[in-house]
Amino acid sequence: MGEHKMLMDLIVNPEVVPHFVSYAFLGSILLIGLALMIRGSMSLVPGGVQNVVEVVAKYILDLAEETLGHHWGRPFFPLICTIFMYIAVCNFMGLVPGFDSPTSNINMTASMAVPVFFATHYYGLKVHGVGYIKHFLGPMRSVIWLPMMMLMLIVESISHLARPVTLSVRLFGNMIAKHFLLLVLAFLVPWLIPAHFAVFLLGILVALVQALVFALLTTMYLAGAVEEAH
Repeated sequence: MGEHKMLMDLIVNPEVVPHFVSYAFLGSILLIGLALMIRGSMSLVPGGVQNVVEVVAKYILDLAEETLGHHWGRPFFPLICTIFMYIAVCNFMGLVPGFDSPTSNINMTASMAVPVFFATHYYGLKVHGVGYIKHFLGPMRSVIWLPMMMLMLIVESISHLARPVTLSVRLFGNMIAKHFLLLVLAFLVPWLIPAHFAVFLLGILVALVQALVFALLTTMYLAGAVEEAH
């Protein structure tokens, strides 16, 4: 009876599940379906959707290896590529009439920024152990510089704690701004088709750029965590 009542609540009152959560799950389903479709029709000579996905994957792999090096590029590639493709799909949803972009909700963007924050420090501690603290102390390594080292520790700690906030707000703010721009243009010049088309193209560019920025910052944070402190 309890499960039946819960199901009826979801049907009668869809606000039980926030819309951004529903769209976030839809984005996951789309990516999983795309992966299964490509795997089922894998070809040595790629074409169509497989070709597009391989181009995207190759670009992200090159980005990861150039930033992290060959040793760490491939191990982190699945995480970075998944983040890029997932955010891109979620961003594109906002361009489909009747749909909404889940990345225009701060809870959604935070749910991706926080795991990146923990992954960064997890791998930093895994690679360097206790020596990971050197990344927060600056270039000074002498007792006479102890006050400066403590100051650097405070500054670096605040900087690292601010990372998930900046990641979340940057993506959220840009997607909200894009939606507002489309709405304002629709009210001001509903008859001007070229303007709508131009803003639509701008929306595609913003969706791709913001996904790439999030993935690039993730790559840089991971690179900073696993590199040797000097």
